[in-house]
Amino acid sequence: MNRILVLISLSDSGIQTIISTPDLPKREMEFVNQWKQEGILESFFISVSKKEAVLIFQNVDEAKTKELIEILPYYPYMAKIEYHNLNKQF
Repeated sequence: MNRILVLISLSDSGIQTIISTPDLPKREMEFVNQWKQEGILESFFISVSKKEAVLIFQNVDEAKTKELIEILPYYPYMAKIEYHNLNKQF
C-alpha cells in the first residue's frame, strides 16, 4: 500500500506565534482529528521540541496531500516541508 510521509519543521518565529496564540493548536488538531476519522491520516507524530512533525497519509496521492497541508493553520509558519512516497511492506 502506498503512503505519503510528510516531514514538517516550523520556523523559530512561527513557534513563538503559535505559543502566543492558544487558538492555533486547537484549530490545527481539528484538521488532524478530522483526517484521522476520514481514514486518510494513518499516523501523526510531534517532536519533543514541538518544532517538527511527521504525518503519514494513506488513500490520497501526493497532490492531494500537498493541498491538505496547505490548508493547515500552521502552514504559514512552516519553514520546511518534505514529501516522500512510500510503499508499505508490512
